[in-house]
Amino acid sequence: MDLEIKSPSPDDHAAYMQIAISLAKKSPPKPTNFCVGAVLVDADTNIILSTGYTLELPGNTHAEECCLKKFAAERGVTDDAVGTQLPSNTILYTTVEPCFLRLSGNTPCVDRIINTRGKVGQGIRRVYSGVREPENFVGVNAGRAKLEENGIECLVVPGFESTILSIATAGHGGGGRTSA
Repeated sequence: MDLEIKSPSPDDHAAYMQIAISLAKKSPPKPTNFCVGAVLVDADTNIILSTGYTLELPGNTHAEECCLKKFAAERGVTDDAVGTQLPSNTILYTTVEPCFLRLSGNTPCVDRIINTRGKVGQGIRRVYSGVREPENFVGVNAGRAKLEENGIECLVVPGFESTILSIATAGHGGGGRTSA
């Protein structure tokens, strides 16, 4: 179901990042995951198409993965066909930049985003992140470069770094929030 938000404009990136942060807070803290929130938006209509957070769905699921899987399920398409259903000006907001490597062997979020591109004019066109991925699990994240090589613009929404990192690293010990 599409969710409408009361935003001053489609370019109110801070408002969308606040929504992603509220979703990240729902993620169950674990030492092996970042708590991340994601929001999929039709930038032309200012309508939220889908949301997700880390471990929202069964399995070792990431926020962007949950967001895209929920959108696909709602439209009755496979995960591989999700891009065929996305508006031409789709934006993804995520508290932490999408992963480019999954130690679990699952499809990285960067590849899921690129796979939405399909035909020209389809898929996710821009990704707004609150912070770069910390190097805790896979080292330097080369995902931003891979997204940009595939025609997906990557931008950072500044001003939320300490809040996002506190939430993202909950469960890692020695920092982060103490409750969901």
